Amino acid sequence: MIENRLRVAVIIGSIRKDRFGPIPAGWIAAEASKRSELDVDVIDLASAFLPEVLGDGGAAPQAVQDLAPYLASADGFVMVTPEYNHSVPASLKNAIDWYVDEWKAKPVAFVSYGGIAGGLRAVQQLRQILPSLHATTIRDTVSFHDCWDLFDVEGQPVDVEGCNAAAKVMLDQLIWWAQALRDARAARPYDG
Repeated sequence: MIENRLRVAVIIGSIRKDRFGPIPAGWIAAEASKRSELDVDVIDLASAFLPEVLGDGGAAPQAVQDLAPYLASADGFVMVTPEYNHSVPASLKNAIDWYVDEWKAKPVAFVSYGGIAGGLRAVQQLRQILPSLHATTIRDTVSFHDCWDLFDVEGQPVDVEGCNAAAKVMLDQLIWWAQALRDARAARPYDG
């Protein structure tokens, strides 16, 4: 067992009924779990039950308090997102907005899926949102265009070799940034 493993949270961004998100999320979580440097948590926003209306500055609702330790303990994140109407799912944006310090000085990678654009328009918007919370976004993504035919019945990509290669590149970058930023936060707490 490796000491000081990095903790990565895979966040399933869609909460819609009959959503596709758990399939690519399960696959990327399994790929990340194969890495000796990582411990992986899967956070399904459909079961987090975050309130839809942000608080007024008082005590956070219980659901927000319950999720906070998982986000706070993460050294990095993989957001698994579709795009809805060329944008970020409201459930994912809501989850981002409920928290501030949990995102600071941590890297975020993306696995996107959808129709012809493969969720990349949502990723592009997340690249604008997350830096305002002092998070660092990872350049390389994994994107599934016309995703419904790209996974087999066991939840594995049909192009397993190509997808695993793309996941390796993305996870290599995530691990580098997660280690570098964790070391930096330990040496000098981030005061952004």
